[in-house]
Amino acid sequence: MAIIDSQVHAYEANTPKRPWHSVPNWPPHVTGDEMVAAMDAVGVDGAIFISALSLYRYDASYAVEVQRAHADRFAIVKPVDPDDPAVADVIAEWRKQPGAVGVRIMLPKEAGRDPDDPGLDRIARAAAQHGFPVNILCWGNLDAGAKLIDRHPGTRFILDHLGIVQPRVPPAPPEPWADLPKVLELAKRSNMVIKVSGACTLSKQPYPFPDIWDPLARIFDAWGFERCLWGTDWTRAFAVVNYEQAVEPFRITDRLTESERAMLMGGACAKAYGWTPKRG
Repeated sequence: MAIIDSQVHAYEANTPKRPWHSVPNWPPHVTGDEMVAAMDAVGVDGAIFISALSLYRYDASYAVEVQRAHADRFAIVKPVDPDDPAVADVIAEWRKQPGAVGVRIMLPKEAGRDPDDPGLDRIARAAAQHGFPVNILCWGNLDAGAKLIDRHPGTRFILDHLGIVQPRVPPAPPEPWADLPKVLELAKRSNMVIKVSGACTLSKQPYPFPDIWDPLARIFDAWGFERCLWGTDWTRAFAVVNYEQAVEPFRITDRLTESERAMLMGGACAKAYGWTPKRG
């Protein structure tokens, strides 16, 4: 089975041609070609390329360029704007884009967005209409995310990054898994799957991060491997782990059977997005 990373971000250098909205603590560039090289080095067959909101806001044109150049390796997801009254039309157009497999919304607490925001409802309805899953980042704000998800049982949701706030720089927070009970509760929603992405950033121990496996085992038990999508969240996680360090712990651990590993590292992602890379 192909190995599929459920979340990567690639981007050009910050130039007037395509200026960044903000400057995160990421490398100065990780182009599509460079992302493919990093994947090749560790045997990752394909990835879901999430256009980076922090850099490009709602403009996914770079993701489109990269997918066109590497259609066998990337599918693409676009963030969409709840404040755009025409967001349903945006999603309808995105459905026509080759390689497009979903949309994304951001609902962290610091965004200050009401979970009853009608723009979120427009997105959820349009995504369901066009057969897209909605990737939702609501770490630190899981109650708000649950409220939206429960209003739209006919929409498929993909919970980003374990639903748990993850550090951009080391060390891990004092209680990195504090929200784990809420994450386990969310597993009862049949219209959800969960990205097991960025997990290595929550470790308090050095590579290969052995302390992640007990809390992850509880997630696997609650959600089932067919609803768990491994991913690296690279390059956001770059200041904490490099790409190889985010991949290898899942390939070498004895805490997974081969069938569990195959589902976690590719099978569940292919099912959730309806896409498989040609390589592998």
